[in-house]
Amino acid sequence: MEKILVLGASPNPVRYSNRAVHSLKMANYLPVPLGVRDGEIAGIEILKGKPKLENIAGVTLYLNARRQSDYYDYILDLSPRFVIFNPGTENPEFVQTLKNSGIDPIMACNLTMLALDDMPKPMANNL
Repeated sequence: MEKILVLGASPNPVRYSNRAVHSLKMANYLPVPLGVRDGEIAGIEILKGKPKLENIAGVTLYLNARRQSDYYDYILDLSPRFVIFNPGTENPEFVQTLKNSGIDPIMACNLTMLALDDMPKPMANNL
């Protein structure tokens, strides 16, 4: 299963980040929720800070552009294949940084992508 970092995860069940963790898990991904509040989503503890993570295939953003800058280097160091900019998280500056680093920026709703089976396909070595 591919690991997807959910940046901006919230324990509040009405938040889209919370729904994304549930949907990723149901679609056989391994969601890694990272947020600022203690709690869990779908039985997975919400991590805080900038923990050392390995084998992150993708990042799905639930932080507005202003709050993303604190995580630029962290995300780049994770070397994901893609970063999903959900509605409200658009950030042309970070998009260009990702492109320059060989990371695919995707402007889409993660929940819609999952519902339409439109997530980036796993790398052959991750199958």
